[in-house]
Amino acid sequence: MAFSSEQTERIENAVKESLRKKFQNWTPESRHMPFHHKLLGKDRMALYSFIQSLNTTFGTSIYEPVAETLAGVRFSEAERQYTVGETVSERAQDAIQEIMNALSTENTNPDKRAEIERIRSVCRDGERRSIKPTRADLRLVSREGALYLFDLKTAKPNIGNFKEYKRTLLEWAAVALAQDPQIKVHTLIAIPYNPYHPEPYQRWTIAGMLDLPHELKVAEEFWDFLGGVGTYDALLDCFERAGIEMRSEIDEYFAKFGRDAV
Repeated sequence: MAFSSEQTERIENAVKESLRKKFQNWTPESRHMPFHHKLLGKDRMALYSFIQSLNTTFGTSIYEPVAETLAGVRFSEAERQYTVGETVSERAQDAIQEIMNALSTENTNPDKRAEIERIRSVCRDGERRSIKPTRADLRLVSREGALYLFDLKTAKPNIGNFKEYKRTLLEWAAVALAQDPQIKVHTLIAIPYNPYHPEPYQRWTIAGMLDLPHELKVAEEFWDFLGGVGTYDALLDCFERAGIEMRSEIDEYFAKFGRDAV
């Protein structure tokens, strides 16, 4: 997989612009840590604090625009921060609750395709009920008309929220089906990279809520789905080139913290 020159430029610029914007707006936490500063240096401690802060903004500032750029070539539609909808049918909401109850009591294993068909069968039955409006981080429409809604999570999402994530995925499907009962809809969690590499990503197998083959895409599986085989490795190359180009700029930015007195 090779990016076009335009894709490469847009991806690398998105990374560099995000980093520079972060430099302009970021202020290190005002914590007095004299032993850490004496041992490691204020510049290294500032870098550590910056990385932690950057992790919280990578999703919206880098991953989402890059994903939108990549998907724009292979999909007929690609957009981020898409408002899915605010209402579902009464019967669909009941079906979602029944699915959640069964999964919570471990009476059944997650089966997304069966769950979708169950919701489809009642997607317009009963009155419309309001739900809390949520946004999909990424919305795609394939050239065949299939709808994909992604929720991008951090590499190690809080396992205690897995029920909330599952319900959101089911509600997105119910909203889409209420609008078009015939649509092929896929709602998924995406994890940009695998922190357990080279071991398989195992964090979600504990939950028993997600149908892993149909509700989770991690690292290569996600990026290659968006842009084609080899996209993940090509994307890492873009990040590396951006980092090399900005190395002196990054070093100079953090060097000023080392020049400050403790």
